[in-house]
This record gives sequence, C-alpha cells and structure tokens, in this order.
Amino acid sequence: MDRNTVIAIVLSAIVIIAATTIQAVFFTPEIDYEAMETQQTVEADTAVVSSSTAASKAYGTLFKEVGDQPPVDKFHIENDVIDVTFDPAGATVSSVKLKEHKTNGQPSEFIFKDEGSVGAFMLYAGNDRTNPIDAAFNYSVKQISVNDGNIIQVTFYRDFLDMETGNTFTIRKIFAIPQNDEYMIQLVVDIDTADGSSIPLSFNGDCYSLSFGPQVGPEFDNLSSNYDYRRVSILRNDKGSKTNIKYDKNGVYTYVPEKEDEYLDWMSLGGKYFVAIAIPETDGIISEYTATNVTKDEGVSQENYIYLTREATSASSVKDVYSYYLGPQSSSDLVKYDRAQDNIFGLSEHRLKKASDTSWLGWLETILKWCLTLIYKVIPNYGVAIIIMTIVIKLLLHPLTKRSMESTAKMGALQPKINEIKERFPDDPQAQNLAMAKLYKEENIKPMSSCWPMLIQFPILIAFYGLLNNNIDLRGAMFIPGWITDLSIPETICTLPFSIPFLGNKIHLLPILYTVSMIFSMKITQQGSSAAAGQAGMMNFMTYGMPIIFFFILYNAPSGLLVYWSVMNVISIGTQIYVNKKKGSQFKLEEAKKEADKLASKKKKRR
Repeated sequence: MDRNTVIAIVLSAIVIIAATTIQAVFFTPEIDYEAMETQQTVEADTAVVSSSTAASKAYGTLFKEVGDQPPVDKFHIENDVIDVTFDPAGATVSSVKLKEHKTNGQPSEFIFKDEGSVGAFMLYAGNDRTNPIDAAFNYSVKQISVNDGNIIQVTFYRDFLDMETGNTFTIRKIFAIPQNDEYMIQLVVDIDTADGSSIPLSFNGDCYSLSFGPQVGPEFDNLSSNYDYRRVSILRNDKGSKTNIKYDKNGVYTYVPEKEDEYLDWMSLGGKYFVAIAIPETDGIISEYTATNVTKDEGVSQENYIYLTREATSASSVKDVYSYYLGPQSSSDLVKYDRAQDNIFGLSEHRLKKASDTSWLGWLETILKWCLTLIYKVIPNYGVAIIIMTIVIKLLLHPLTKRSMESTAKMGALQPKINEIKERFPDDPQAQNLAMAKLYKEENIKPMSSCWPMLIQFPILIAFYGLLNNNIDLRGAMFIPGWITDLSIPETICTLPFSIPFLGNKIHLLPILYTVSMIFSMKITQQGSSAAAGQAGMMNFMTYGMPIIFFFILYNAPSGLLVYWSVMNVISIGTQIYVNKKKGSQFKLEEAKKEADKLASKKKKRR
C-alpha cells in the first residue's frame, strides 16, 4: 500500500470518528430583608401531606429541638418560570417544577428524588452528612419590594437546645423567590444564640453543611448512555474555565481551599439541559466543598449531592447568603447574573455561562444555533429546520468537497487502467503500488486531496454535533407525529419483551437508516479506488466495519443528531452519483481522446 493512501485512510478514520463522537460591579449588593419598602403577608397555597407530629429529636450529643412540634404541611410558591414546593420538615425544598420546559406535556421536575430522600437545602451539623437537621420548622410568608421588583420571602425558624452548655439558639432559613422570569433563588442561613454566646453548631471544627440534591431532573432510568449524564463542576476565582470534578473510589470529591484568597466562585450539578449552581455570596466562609456520587439498584439509580460546609466562628451569630440557580443551561438566563441591573438580586460577575456544556467551538455553535432558530421561525418544525440547515451547510461546503468528488469520479474513469495494472502485477503488491502511483501522477490525482476537505469540515461537524446534542430547544420538539416525537431523545418504533445485548429492548429505526446510508456513502466514495493486495481488507473495513461500529455508538443518540447525519449522507450519495455520472463521462472522453492521440502519434512516427 503506498504511503499516501495509508495516510489518507488513517486521517479519514480519525476525522470520521472525531466528527461523530465528540461532546454594583465589584461587590455583590446585599438585600436587607428587614428594611423593606413595602411588606404584606401572603397566604401560602398549601397542600396537606401530613398533620402528624414527631417526638423531640436529639441530633447526636450536640443539641435537640425545643418547643411544640409545628405542622408539616407542604406548600408552594411560584413565579413566571418555576413552581417551588417547600417542606417544613427540615425547612427544605421537595420540588421545583420548570413551567416552560415540559416532560410529557407537564412542567419538568427539576429535583429528581425518591419518596424517602431528604429534600434540597437540608442543613447538617458541622460536616457530618449522615445526620440531617430534619426537625419541623415554623414558617411565615411575606411579599417584599426590592430593586424595582417583588420577591416572596419564606422564613423558616426553630429553636434548639445546646445539650452541652444548656444555651438555646435559633436556626432560620430565609428563602427569596423573585416574582418575575428568573430561575435564581436566594437563601439566608441565620443562626444566633439567645444569650450572645458562641455558636453551638460545631462538629469537627465546622459550623454547618448545606446540601443540594439528591439529583437534577428530568427523570431517567439510568445514566449509562453517552447522551445523558449528571456532572459536578467547579469554577475557582483564580481560574478562567470550569473543571469537571473526579470522584475517588468511594464516590466522594472534596475541595479544601489552601490559601486565604483562594475559593470557589460556584459549584454546579447538571445534565445536558438543566443545571443547579450553588454560589456562596460571602467569599472565604466555606471551608470545604464536597460532592458525592451514589448508585442504587432501585429508585433513583444515581444520586449526586453537593455540599457547602461553613467554617466555624466564635461570633455569637452567623448570617450567610447563598444564591442557587435552578434552571436550563440557557445563555440568555445564565448571563443575567453578570450584571447587577439585569437581575432582581443585584448579582454580578458570577460567570454562570461557563456552567453550560459547550464544546471548544462554542462560538460556532452559537452561530449555527442562531441560523437554526431563524429557519425555525419561518418553518416551525425543528426536524425540517435541521434538514434545511444540513442542505445549506452542504451547499456552503461544496466548493471544498468538489475536488474530492471529482477525484473519485476520475478514478472511476481510470478503472480499466487500474485493472490492467492489477493484471500485469498479480503477485507483486509493491509493483502494483508503484505503477498506480505513477498513474496518479500522470493523471494529476492526489489521494490525500480527499482528506483535506474533511479536515476543513471538522469544526463545523463538531459544532453541529454539540448543538444538536445539547440544544434545549430540541427537548420535546416533534418532527414526525407517531415516530420522531422528541428530537432530543432516541425515537422508538417498538419495545421488545426481552433485551438485545448492547442495544437493550427498544428498537430504534434511525440508527439503522443512518448505518445503511453510511455504507452506501462509503461504497460510492470508494468507487473506482485502487485496491492492491493488502488494501482490500482495509477498504472493506472502512465500508462496512466503520458503519457497524458507529451503529452501536450512535444507537441511543438523540433523534435530531441522527436526522442530521442521515440527511448529510443522503446528500453526499446523491452529489457523488451526479458527479460520477457527469464528470465520469467527461473523464472517459478525455481518456479516449488521449488514447486516440497516442495511436495517431505512433502511426505518424511509423510513416
């Protein structure tokens, strides 16, 4: 096999694999919840879950509840985009529904949890994550006007007794829900003692831990697919980009700031479409950032918690402010918290857009998304928009691929000469390759020329892959009723009562269509290519082996991604057939003319 052909095949394989598998300015304004412009009590819309009360509970040897047990009826507060359900047991949030993002026609549940799991925003004593402070809290609900807008303030409070000193202290958790279209929630953790003594909540040198979990929705069966995941990321104040954390063998990750001026801007837990971002608004108070990963056989198959551990203090009270973004990985929603005037809380410079999962070609994804959205506005069907976008991309790239296709057509026209070389040197591969290299040079055919257009297309393919794999606008977007009902997930034509190894029990048609189109595309592209001894096996692998490998890799790929690649293959097949027919005839005529000129020249010499 000649060196150029080897390089061409290797580069082509690398490009194909890569293309298909890759995916108030300086200080935060603080809201004074006590100094308000206007204030009025708001009646909470409650849904009774349980009216039973529990006996007073002691939390290890540290402290115990004081006073009568409050009722534990859940209630909810909503704004334009989220509906938050509060649970007085532990003063937690048991549900956050995203009103603008539907699952099966209903608002998507952001907090994915089992019935017995603790709610989000649970407090723990010190850094002990095994003993939640799940006492029933009293609460009040008020509306507050602030920063030219309104928020609903939910205040939970409960007294506890320090069992060592006999002092009483109060824990307050104050939630603020903006009454607009923001996905940000603020939480104040306020702890003080009745007699001004030091903070009793101390465990291994820490004050308390605040958790978020057990999982970010939407609901899933498992996360074994390459196209769904839950990932914890961090952004440090001294780093320009986020870092995806790695758990230890016990499924735990811990980050402890080593310097006084080193801290995390935020810690996030997210999937493809939604993300929870925890932001301590006071720098330097968090002594430890922790994330845990637990897999289970029943219920939520993977639970991921993130914890912020507050350092101990000798003060008589603490009042810490946290912001939590709970919503879609949408740039327009995330960038609101870079400028104080763009959000009701006056937050700035949080760089939340870095939490979204984009490739290194995020700028190109943004351009492609703008184009896709523009087409969708004209034809409100994302499946059709993807097809039109694919055609447009193919037209724009045609000048780059034209030479490669003409080279393929020319090799088809030279097939008689290629066969003649094989017949002349049937058992001498080296002689075959030398003769073919000479033929390529005489006919000005460069095998490597077919690779350069693919390399140039590589950034566009990767960016389009990232766009179609992570674009939240495709979530729930129907293409063909009854078949492709959601472009963000695999389509299913039937479900078997048994599982097929590596595939499962759901039969998807698009991966089959994609594989067939890829095989035809490979066959037509290689039509007329030389196949000296040692080359046939490699060419057969490229034609059949690669598509079969991709069939398994892409079997659970989102429908939108497979629509794009299948249409791209069909266009390539049609274009190559056209070029083969048009240019092939032209090249055959040229070859015939050359042969006629040679014969005429020989006859002339004989005379």
